Formats: sequence, C-alpha cells, structure tokens
Amino acid sequence: MRLSQSVRLGAWLLVGLNLLMALGAIGILQRMAPAIAGIIERNERSLHACEEMLASLALVGNESDPNDEQRARFKAALQRAEQNVTEEGESTALKVVAASSPAVFAGDLAARSQTVTAIGRLADINREAMNQAVKRARQFREGGVWGVVFMAICVFSVGLLFIRGLLRRVVKPIEEIHAVITGYRQGDTMRRCTGTDISQDVRAVFYGINDILDQGQAQILARRDFSEHRCRNPSGIEHVEDEIVQNKVS
Repeated sequence: MRLSQSVRLGAWLLVGLNLLMALGAIGILQRMAPAIAGIIERNERSLHACEEMLASLALVGNESDPNDEQRARFKAALQRAEQNVTEEGESTALKVVAASSPAVFAGDLAARSQTVTAIGRLADINREAMNQAVKRARQFREGGVWGVVFMAICVFSVGLLFIRGLLRRVVKPIEEIHAVITGYRQGDTMRRCTGTDISQDVRAVFYGINDILDQGQAQILARRDFSEHRCRNPSGIEHVEDEIVQNKVS
C-alpha cells in the first residue's frame, strides 16, 4: 500500500536526518579539538625555547665570561626552535639569533640587544599564531553550532510534516473507523465511513467497510421483512411449506 510506504519513508527519513546531525556534530568536535591542540603544542615549544634562550642570556655578565653550561643551554634551546619552524617569519628571526649569539657570549652588548630583539620577534610570531588559531577555532565552532542548528531545524520541520501527514492519513481514518464500528454496535446501523482529503488506500478501506455494513443492513432488513410477513400470513406460509415438502417427496 502507498500509505504504508509513505509512513515507512517518513520514519526512515527522520532517522536518517537525526543520524546525520549526530555524525556532523561528532565530526565537528573531533576536528576542532585536535587542530587546536596541535597548533598550541607546536607554538608552545617555540615559546619555551625563547624563554630558555632569554634565561641563558640573562645569566651572561658584562665582564665575566659565560660558562659552558650557559652556552649549551642556549644552543639546545636554539636547536629546538630551529627544528620547530611552523610560522612565516620564524626562519628570519632564528637566523639573526644564530648569527649574533656568539658575539653575545663574547660580551658584545650591541649583539645582545640584537639577539634579544630577534628572540622577542620569534616569540611574538608564535604568540600571534596561537591567537589566530584560537580565532579560527571559535569561527569553526560557531559555524559548526549553526550547522547543527540548521540540521535540527530541518529535522524539526520534517518531523512536523511527518506527524501532520500521519494524523491526516492514519490517525483520523482509524478514529473514523472506530467511531463507525462503535456506533454500529450501539444500534446506529445507518452510519458509514466518510471523509475528505484522504488517500486512495484509506478510501478503498472505507468503501470496503461501508459495503460490509450495507450487506449486513440488507440482511437485517430481509429478515425483518420475512418475520413481518410470516406474522401477517402464517397459514399461507405453512401452505407453501407443505407444497415444498410434497414436491420433494414426489
């Protein structure tokens, strides 16, 4: 029946839309969190290297020679920063730091100022990258939220249409059939199934029920007429019965 097919199609459509909405929300969350974490982790390593280099430079005196531990600490931090280049402009700042750092440990104040400025620039680049990552994550989150809202509105609209169609095509016809059958049992034998704006399947069911009720009503009227005729002319009926018996014997 077309009615059952439409009901099944509407139900599966609602299930499919809800499944898509759930998968979309899960996909948004899964893509957003790792991306943010990866960007922050990479830039955090560069910022930590900048802090290590600045700490090593702070321990270098103007007159006293730095020890090997300070040199090794600075060199290790510089290598970590060079191996973690992720943003545009980092390579230029690192080249300046690598070129001017030997003069810093030799006591050159101008080289120290140049190196500190380059390290500050490197830190600013990574900090700005982190801020941009947070902004993109917020935009992505807002877009995902509005996407989920749009899907929820679609599911809600389809659900309303499905419920409306279900009420019109299934619930109301069943209520009409129940009312007709209940009325027939209570003595209202003239009531029949009626309705407008119904599907062909429901109309066929209504016609079938009405035909059955019409046949039952006709049988009731025939028995009633027969009983009334028998009460009015009992002798004639007995004579007819005797003739029938004689004909069968002969």
